[in-house]
Amino acid sequence: MGKIVVQMDIPGMTSDQYDQVWQDLREAGHENPKGLVHHVGAPTDKGWKVVDVWENADKFNEFGETLIPILSKNGIPSIDPVISPLHFEYNGG
Repeated sequence: MGKIVVQMDIPGMTSDQYDQVWQDLREAGHENPKGLVHHVGAPTDKGWKVVDVWENADKFNEFGETLIPILSKNGIPSIDPVISPLHFEYNGG
């Protein structure tokens, strides 16, 4: 399987929690998560949205072993990401 898109809508998540998750990931040695191609995070009217592109599902699942405990530590509820095969990718410039 090739690249995948991972989408997460996280109700109630704040920008402070999002920033802390990234700080915790850096401290855990994941400043540049292996296999992560693109990441965006943005506030929504209900919380936070994250959209990632990963090299493959295995890399994402491996990263989840570190991410899930960090989310829990920061009071972020368990969420089921929407995972789709990447059909088209464009990098501007």
